[in-house]
Amino acid sequence: MGWYVYLIECQDGSIYTGIAIDVEARFQAHASGKGARYTRAHPPLRLLASLPEPDRAAASRTEYRIKSLSASAKRALCAVSGLAHLESPPGSELSSNPATGVTA
Repeated sequence: MGWYVYLIECQDGSIYTGIAIDVEARFQAHASGKGARYTRAHPPLRLLASLPEPDRAAASRTEYRIKSLSASAKRALCAVSGLAHLESPPGSELSSNPATGVTA
């Protein structure tokens, strides 16, 4: 069971970054107000990307690096990596693309 680093765009345009094993379940927790304190105050709009990592330690290191980026740099990371997914509406079913590792 692998870990993922995920990026969520919030309704105010900010980007939340976190780690999870089950990104769909974690996104639904954020969307229902049961996720992180940040996403309770800044409701999620859509999942931007999900990046696979081999273990929790690697996911935490990647999360730390991504959190140090500006919102525009995070968007660029998603776009450059081919990980951008800007069409999933709030609360939508998420699907996985094994070819890219993107859950969107």
